[in-house]
Amino acid sequence: MRKENNQLKFKRDIPLVMISLTIILSLCCSGCSSARNTPVEAEGFYMGTVITEKVYGRNAQKAADEGMKRVEEIQNKMTIQTAGSEIDNLNQAAGNGQFVSLSSDSLFVLKTALKYSALSQGAFDVTVGPLDKAWGIYTNNPRILSQEEVVRLKKLVDYTDIEVNDADNTARLKRAGQVVDLGAIAKGYAGDEVINVFKKYGIKSAFVNLGGNVVTLGSKPDGTPWKIGIKDPRPAAEGDQIGVLQVDNKSVVTSGDYERYVIKNNVRYHHILDPRTGYPSKSGLISVTIVANISIDADALSTSVFILGLDKGMALIRSLQGVDAIMITEDKQIVITPGIKDNFTLTDEGGTYTYHEET
Repeated sequence: MRKENNQLKFKRDIPLVMISLTIILSLCCSGCSSARNTPVEAEGFYMGTVITEKVYGRNAQKAADEGMKRVEEIQNKMTIQTAGSEIDNLNQAAGNGQFVSLSSDSLFVLKTALKYSALSQGAFDVTVGPLDKAWGIYTNNPRILSQEEVVRLKKLVDYTDIEVNDADNTARLKRAGQVVDLGAIAKGYAGDEVINVFKKYGIKSAFVNLGGNVVTLGSKPDGTPWKIGIKDPRPAAEGDQIGVLQVDNKSVVTSGDYERYVIKNNVRYHHILDPRTGYPSKSGLISVTIVANISIDADALSTSVFILGLDKGMALIRSLQGVDAIMITEDKQIVITPGIKDNFTLTDEGGTYTYHEET
């Protein structure tokens, strides 16, 4: 049951490619001049996005450097854009009957992807790779597939065709042409691993932002929560936000149809493909933000819920502990789960949304 808080009028839609989440840094530390309260900031480009870190503490520089190296290491194991990566080797061996060796990193992410493929009943499917590659919406040369192509490629999408052998850390794909794509979950794992690096160095206050996957450690040094701005998926002006979320020790991940897309004949073809249809998802949602303790879970769930739609997605969220969501529908409804309603402030800078709280 939803409780309506206020009605806001619809305004115009400007298609705009944007990063989903921003960290709002309003840290005031008057009189704090010690190295402990002077942050180390780092930036790199990995996993197809800009990675930023902000780290406080005595070993902040070492932690930030090692955290970035950890992201690069995970990228090199799991990318399917570079020949010879572990996941590329798995895909190249598809259908030949041979098991391929995987590191503990790749095996863990693959098994977690299989878990969410099953939980979502195939709305999230880690073997969606043939369709992803053919649509190419992540690339500079996207295509609009014919129905015949979609039907042919969709036959290769089936997460139950992945076999994992835990005894020797290997896996295989049953059929030739199948492609595992960890793009919808690997950034979440990388975020968790960066936080583990920070903890190893005794860091108590930090965040890492992996292109819209934000993971926070502790609170800000002054004890106040981190503020995460949630982007307006249909902004009236560039940079508009629909609200601000206050968190500490949480992961916040958003999936939206405005991040990567092409428009042809007034139809928006975005990058979140529904493995069950082979086309960009038409679930009625345009943005989903997941708040969870573990980033890999939030990453997989943001895609799963986006594809499942409001009702089925909400049912999945309710079935899990420690997970909350902000969902935005194509008819400009914002629906928020009870666990974070007291930490969310509606700003709606474009003035176009209706806000509801789940009860």
